[in-house]
Amino acid sequence: MPSYILLALHVLAAVIWVGGMFFAYVVLRPTAAAQLEPPVRLKLWVGVFSRFFPYVWAAVILLPITGYMMVFTFYQGFENAPTFVHTMNGLGIVMILLYLHVFFAPYKRLKQAIADENWPEGGKRLNQIRVLVGTNTVIGLIVVTVAAAGRYL
Repeated sequence: MPSYILLALHVLAAVIWVGGMFFAYVVLRPTAAAQLEPPVRLKLWVGVFSRFFPYVWAAVILLPITGYMMVFTFYQGFENAPTFVHTMNGLGIVMILLYLHVFFAPYKRLKQAIADENWPEGGKRLNQIRVLVGTNTVIGLIVVTVAAAGRYL
């Protein structure tokens, strides 16, 4: 696969994932909290996640594949890759693990709480997701910065 296609897919996947988290955390979350009662807000978030998470799954698959293909294309492996590439790889793995935890633990429990109309439990699970998405957003912004500036440091 041509390197420009690998790079384009890699960057688009990262932008969609990190940009989506930034929007959800910085823009949508405070607006929903200020304007919606808990049952409506919790249902909104389940709907938002159900639409956003398929894109995150695509990113979680595409980012390692395209990233590793570029490492082996440009550097013939990690032993020749610069520090910023190792940093992106390590932080990317952390981000993927955090996402997998969100998806399979608090998100699953959030959906069940909403189905059971257990609003306090839903609020507890949404708060767990909020903390993890906030953490992943910060890590994602660091990765974007490292990707953009790393080769110049």
